[in-house]
Amino acid sequence: MKNLKYTAFINLYGLLKIPLVLFISPRVVEAGEKRFILKVPLSYRTKNHLNSMYFGALGIGAELSIAAAAVMAISESKQKIDFVFKDFSGQYLKRGDGDVHFICDEVEAVKALIDEAKTNPARIERKFKGYAIVPKTSETEPIMTYELTLSVRNRSLKS
Repeated sequence: MKNLKYTAFINLYGLLKIPLVLFISPRVVEAGEKRFILKVPLSYRTKNHLNSMYFGALGIGAELSIAAAAVMAISESKQKIDFVFKDFSGQYLKRGDGDVHFICDEVEAVKALIDEAKTNPARIERKFKGYAIVPKTSETEPIMTYELTLSVRNRSLKS
């Protein structure tokens, strides 16, 4: 039930802020204190001409696996904290020939960045890592690894 609530939250956020997110139909598989797993189904909307996950869908899934933890922490903080990704790098290791799970094991560090922003008026940044798997093929072998720099600023505080 908790994952359904988080899935609804992500889709509502997408509807209001980033409509492209809704197009890929992301689903939360796990939303824990240490790990966040987001599933993007391989479908007509997300596949390429080789019937594997399209590069753009992989990018959205990677971004969401980290952004979701930030959005939830910001929502809980009740403060006006803005975030944006400063950069993105990804290593594509194998074709995503099934539903792809994007895994961020750095949820605690994302929350710590948001906690720091509660009292820091400056823009602060941290780099976060994640990886993606296709569970039907392998629960452990990544098809992709990625890094994104999350940049946050508390609009409530004057610098």
